[in-house]
Amino acid sequence: MINLLIMGKPGAGKGTQATKLLRHYKLKHISTGDIYRDEIKKGSSIGVEAKKYLHEGILVPDKMTNDIVWEVLCKNDYPNGFMLDGFPRTRTQAEALDEMLHRLDIKLCAVINVHIEDEVLLRRMAGRRVCSSCGHTYHIDYHPPKTEGICDHCGHELIQRPDDLEESVMNRLSIYNEKTKPLLDYYDEKDLLVIINGDQSTTKVFHDIIKKLGEN
Repeated sequence: MINLLIMGKPGAGKGTQATKLLRHYKLKHISTGDIYRDEIKKGSSIGVEAKKYLHEGILVPDKMTNDIVWEVLCKNDYPNGFMLDGFPRTRTQAEALDEMLHRLDIKLCAVINVHIEDEVLLRRMAGRRVCSSCGHTYHIDYHPPKTEGICDHCGHELIQRPDDLEESVMNRLSIYNEKTKPLLDYYDEKDLLVIINGDQSTTKVFHDIIKKLGEN
């Protein structure tokens, strides 16, 4: 059994690696973001409450998120282990998670941080373009369209999403770095932190992760 926590800055490729690891180790995906989206879609009391906070762009209170994770962990339906994604986000949540795992006699095996320097991420994200019609994604440097500003697939205009504008990217990275550094320090002190160079091909990043986890 392998129990993991995966972290990474916006645009670092954490989602891609999470998908690969979930498939490789056949893990249960515990994503608080997915749970809240499902609850909002169902219109449950939790979803209604969470929507208020998310609509205002603020974090859902720790207790509410902790309770949701506790409920999932108590079900014990992860025969091969689990991967936490999007939780914990703060040191307080990390301490609450430790308490949960202690009560359930579960060990966290590793905290994987897919790391890329801010300057590289800024270049990656600010260069992204998306088709205004079919949603196909391009990059002005790494994967440009045949005709500048036009989608190869449907001929519609390519746009830059507001999230990918330089100012927006810088703001998101600043918030992430400020909130996450104490969390990285926390897991480093516990000798659980595994830092992976994310500025490589997705295949190389994946191989580096599983090697750190004990595979040749």
